[in-house]
Amino acid sequence: MVRGAAFDDAVTRARRLPSLRVGLHLVLCDGRPVLSPDAIPDLVDARGNFRVDMTRLGFEIFVRRKVREQVAAEIEAQFAAYQATGLPLDHVNAHHHFHVHPTIAAEILDTGQRYGMRALRTPLEPTRTLNRIEAHGSIGNDTITHTFAALLRMRARKSRLIAPDQVFGIAWSGAMTEKRVAALLQALPDGISEMYYHPATTNDFDGATRGYRYTDELAALTAPAVRECVRSARASIGGFVDVTRA
Repeated sequence: MVRGAAFDDAVTRARRLPSLRVGLHLVLCDGRPVLSPDAIPDLVDARGNFRVDMTRLGFEIFVRRKVREQVAAEIEAQFAAYQATGLPLDHVNAHHHFHVHPTIAAEILDTGQRYGMRALRTPLEPTRTLNRIEAHGSIGNDTITHTFAALLRMRARKSRLIAPDQVFGIAWSGAMTEKRVAALLQALPDGISEMYYHPATTNDFDGATRGYRYTDELAALTAPAVRECVRSARASIGGFVDVTRA
């Protein structure tokens, strides 16, 4: 998130860890823009922050050329801001998975490849795997989001981008605990799996989502048992490009 409050600190840390594969988390809702609010008036609220009414905004992006032009300009600005850090671009995704919106997806595919984008998250989660792990669950997919995500993966691969075969962390967002992560690693489907988390050293900070277990997710990422599960699964880990070369 190139306009995130900890962006400069994150860049500094990433530069000290060259083996860490980082990417661009595009933000077009529920965040702060790179461009001046005057340049993208239809995307922001009275305070100059991105709107949070994603359904209405998504409809306006579909039907209003002026809004689409503002989206394209902001996407360009965020890619340029990331490029200015000098960090390699391992992958791209978007806040609240807004990039599954077909119009936004088209802009990202066009702009991203000009900035060296090689991999794109396509948020398709195999809920059967989740329901096998927690048999009492009844997790399903949102039909519209799932359809758009499937279309996005087709478009990404047609553009010769790397797209994961499955993504984990959607249904259990904010609750990717050690137990769940270990179970997922023991039940991984074939192909490239992306797992995403929201780790933090505290659960109480400005912008925290109510109910998210940030510290538990950090603990899962560092747990010896989880590392052992990775070894037992003989999984290749790293960035998207690293995994495809393995």
